[in-house]
Amino acid sequence: MSEFFTVVQKEIYSILANSAELGAVTNGVFDSVPQGTAYPYVTIGEDVFTDMSTDTELINLVSITIHTWSRFSGRSEIKKIQGVIYDLLNRAIISNNEFKFININQVTAQSQIDSDGETRHGIQTFNLILEEL
Repeated sequence: MSEFFTVVQKEIYSILANSAELGAVTNGVFDSVPQGTAYPYVTIGEDVFTDMSTDTELINLVSITIHTWSRFSGRSEIKKIQGVIYDLLNRAIISNNEFKFININQVTAQSQIDSDGETRHGIQTFNLILEEL
């Protein structure tokens, strides 16, 4: 069960970090952003696990947030990156030997200007249904 809480982040990271299309429009995908990283980039953020288990199945609904960061004037760069992330993750087929990923879909997407007045911040939330085998 201990890997259960890390498998979602590992799988999402693998999909995003290994995407040539996302790599072409960002400077990387991070859990912790190295100091001095140039914009734009993507971070894998918060996750919430909700137990939906039955007597016979160990199932969780997992909500995970993907953050996009840009200093481009306007929101077009954020929206383009969010579109690439959507294409990569929404209804993706994720394979894992210990867990069955039943479904993944985008629930929300937004963009905003951070308090510094120059950083654009995109926020996408994806829900996954995950069963431990």
